[in-house]
Amino acid sequence: MPKYVIEREIPGAGSLTADQLKAISQTSCGVLDKMGPQIQWVQSYVTTDKIYCVYNAPNEEMIYEHARQGGFPANSVSKVSTIIDPTTAE
Repeated sequence: MPKYVIEREIPGAGSLTADQLKAISQTSCGVLDKMGPQIQWVQSYVTTDKIYCVYNAPNEEMIYEHARQGGFPANSVSKVSTIIDPTTAE
């Protein structure tokens, strides 16, 4: 299944409390449950003013639908072509 990186512009994201992040996560998981197993949240990275999320989904449209239903932005969605890490250098 294709993997996507989603950039969500959320001013002050790095200052969100644990309870706020929990609520966002619960909203996301609730939408995912309704959408079915073909879309999966892998993990997210919270920075100062953005959250970068990694999802598995059959297509980009499903990523945007998840964002629409959840009420959060999907400012850019990029399909992952290849994954590299330090072992790629070996």
